[in-house]
Amino acid sequence: MRLLQVLIVSLMLVLWGASAADQTFRLEGLEQPAEIIVDRWGVPHIYAKTHYDAFFVQGFNAARDRLWQIDLWRRRGLGLLAEAFGEQFIEQDRANRLFLYRGDMYREWLAYGSDAKRIAEAFTAGINAYVNLIQEDPELLPPEFELLDYGPSRWEAADVVRIRSHGLLRNVSNEVRRARIACAAGLEFADNWRVLEPEWATKLPEGLDPCDIPADVLKTYSLARSGVSFRPDTVAGTATLPAIDGAGAGSNNWVIAPSRSATGRPVLADDPHRSHAVPSLRYIAHLVAPGMNVIGAGEPALPGISIGHNERIAFGLTIFSIDQEDLYIYERDGDRYGYHGDWEHFEYIEETIPVRNGQDVDVVLRFTRHGPVIYENEANAFAVKAGWLEPGMAPTSAALNTCERETGVSS
Repeated sequence: MRLLQVLIVSLMLVLWGASAADQTFRLEGLEQPAEIIVDRWGVPHIYAKTHYDAFFVQGFNAARDRLWQIDLWRRRGLGLLAEAFGEQFIEQDRANRLFLYRGDMYREWLAYGSDAKRIAEAFTAGINAYVNLIQEDPELLPPEFELLDYGPSRWEAADVVRIRSHGLLRNVSNEVRRARIACAAGLEFADNWRVLEPEWATKLPEGLDPCDIPADVLKTYSLARSGVSFRPDTVAGTATLPAIDGAGAGSNNWVIAPSRSATGRPVLADDPHRSHAVPSLRYIAHLVAPGMNVIGAGEPALPGISIGHNERIAFGLTIFSIDQEDLYIYERDGDRYGYHGDWEHFEYIEETIPVRNGQDVDVVLRFTRHGPVIYENEANAFAVKAGWLEPGMAPTSAALNTCERETGVSS
């Protein structure tokens, strides 16, 4: 067991006319004493004496600032909303469980880098250290928990990467929309709807009638990717078709070559368009430890920095439209589905959704060889195959590698 180490939080700012006093915490899990200096803009500058302590403190401070936000994100992603908020969230919990990463965790961790698992373990241990403090001092509990009458959960490292449904993903919605246009007006009209790049001639698979694809085929998919609404009339999800790719948020970036800049150094401009929110999607931090000095923005529930710079390199991220999802349509025969002229059995996973002030609900999650089944009728089953459900493809997972020792950023 590690000894209790000191974490000093210095608030170098004045809030609403009152000076904030320094705070000192003694935490189990720190290898060495560490310090957080919060500047006048509210940005935490974290100084640690070991590599993993930096991520421990990052998790601790994210919980100190954003505990209810990240706890809600975790519940949504793991399908645990009904446990805290009641039966109206059962369907959303079931939808989210369909899109959890359920593959080999060894391959998963290895895909992000040699010490990604240890980084996630340190980060979640920091979150849990703050939750433990709340058990000792209930006055630290954020008011949202009191208003909703429940408490924060403890994290596991796997939670960071198993949750996949929070990314910007919309390829399958385009495919369904194209099929619906083909049903209404023919494939030639669908081809005129949007130019495909590289050039591609769309063909209807033999035996497929695009009119067999229901208008609400993506209801479960959309619900799995929806935020949390506390309005009873919207919780169940009403969207039948997500936004068209490119019709909503955009994203872009560009670089100026050294020969074209006044300083003779390259300039990186990174512009991932995201909507305003309170609390914000972004969380800015500065991490300093042996072999690491990196500052920028990430997300409060993720370790590392995804948009920022170290002492030599700047890096960023934007979204890019690629073919990363497919809707599979199968003939159905009871508990079997047709594939390549043969019949295969659905894979079943049975889970229990805990329900606050109600009976726990047993749910059956159905999968094909390609992915989760999102819609069924007597004749057909529909499943989504997604690149982001493969090992190493958790959204914004690059943040796990942006703080590698020595280089400070992954390529």
